Amino acid sequence: MTVLLSIATFLVDEVLSRPACLIGLITAAGLIALRRPVGQIAGGALKATLGFLLIGAGAGLVVGALGPLGGMIQGATGAHGVIPANEAIVGIAQERFGARVAWLMILGFAVALLLARFTPLRYVFLTGHHILFMATLLTMVLSAAGQPTPVVVAVGAVLLGILLVALPAFVHPWTRRVTGNDSIAIGHFGTAGYLLAGATGRLVGRRSRSTEDMKLPESLRFLRDSMVATALSMVLIYVVMALAYLAKAGRGAAFQAFAVAGGSTAGNLGNYLMQSVMQGLQFGIAVAVILFGVRTILGELVPAFQGIAGKWVPGAVPALDAPIVFPYAQNAVLIGFLASFTGGLAGLALLAWLLHPALGLALVLPGLVPHFFTGGAAGVYGNATGGRRGAIAGAFLNGVLITFLPALLLKVLGAFGKANTTFGDADFGWFGTLIGYAAKAGPTGGSITMLVIGGAVLGGAIVFQKRVVDSGWDPGAGRPVTRSGTVAPAAPEGADVRTSLRRHPRIAPPVGAPAPPPPPGD
Repeated sequence: MTVLLSIATFLVDEVLSRPACLIGLITAAGLIALRRPVGQIAGGALKATLGFLLIGAGAGLVVGALGPLGGMIQGATGAHGVIPANEAIVGIAQERFGARVAWLMILGFAVALLLARFTPLRYVFLTGHHILFMATLLTMVLSAAGQPTPVVVAVGAVLLGILLVALPAFVHPWTRRVTGNDSIAIGHFGTAGYLLAGATGRLVGRRSRSTEDMKLPESLRFLRDSMVATALSMVLIYVVMALAYLAKAGRGAAFQAFAVAGGSTAGNLGNYLMQSVMQGLQFGIAVAVILFGVRTILGELVPAFQGIAGKWVPGAVPALDAPIVFPYAQNAVLIGFLASFTGGLAGLALLAWLLHPALGLALVLPGLVPHFFTGGAAGVYGNATGGRRGAIAGAFLNGVLITFLPALLLKVLGAFGKANTTFGDADFGWFGTLIGYAAKAGPTGGSITMLVIGGAVLGGAIVFQKRVVDSGWDPGAGRPVTRSGTVAPAAPEGADVRTSLRRHPRIAPPVGAPAPPPPPGD
């Protein structure tokens, strides 16, 4: 009996409490359920474990790269400034909340499968890194509100499961407008921005021509590489803030700014500027390390999820990452990114001029990565309902949205609200803020309030699915359905966009479009 108790204590205290080991065991369990060979099970579990350790290593690099920048922003503007980067904030949070995040993520996916099986919301959310990100966010805001661990895991899992089936439903009429059928859904937590872009396109661009009739310069295509975009944006931000800090604080203080990161303190301008450039590049490397860790985990975990989901929810619609819509309007992606980034700059100006002095909100600096992925997708949705004007206006508003919402979210992140990074996509902002304030009502009152909010989201999604999605409502009525700038070809024989989603389980990319890019991690 003593030996068994010691073994049980070891498993609980030394294995299940270590997030990396827990992720490995969960991956192994999923692969066992799929009856994979022993070698594949062992290899998959080990790769998932190593991937989690890579996230921790990348998080350390992120903290080091952002340390000097936070001081520069504070010194130059008098305000707390942050760079939204989902991977960065998740990596930092794993050290403290890793085990709770892992349990919440797995239980949340199980709740989502149950809801997909027994409700009309037959969507299976397969963007694994976003499941991880939302699980981390919920853990952080519930823990920051003082909720006990059982409430964090149980209530958080219910809320996560609801979001995984509800949000794809709310945006599905616009997704169907983009793709031309019901074969796929969007599974990405930028839904609020895509809804806003699609609705804006309908208002402003009924007679506007498609973005796909335009010729864009090839010289801008390099921005599609997420690591290049991250590094470039951080180098620009670092250099600008370094110069602003130098102008305000003087050479003596400015040249010491990098000492906290172990950098050179040589008192010359050239060294100071090169330190800024190198710190920006270091941030790009750090995010790349975290992304590689996330992809390593999900490369093993998502197939297990997908296999189980395929057996449990027959005929389900896969909800996939935002880049799945990029091939349908490739010009709109680049236009949307540029418009969203411009909206981010406008939002930053408004924060600095009005909202920071009045409400104490942090300055949210626009990062290229969130603006590229959510802004690019918003451009596609805006183009589908409003052509060029819809793509520009819709993506611009998305940029404003993902500037204000992260600033509000920081208020409910507790100690992490003082970090120099935060979550960047729209749904993290509005849902995290709402749940964060509800959780402050205490263990009982907070749990009830949060579950009521979750129930309202779920009920609204079911009604929307039955009355809007299944009715075949077209948000772009009055405009020709276009894909890649041409009139869409007819749907496959026997297909009907007004029929139930259960009858279109396969992914159908646009005719003549290249294969969608692999999920880049944002």
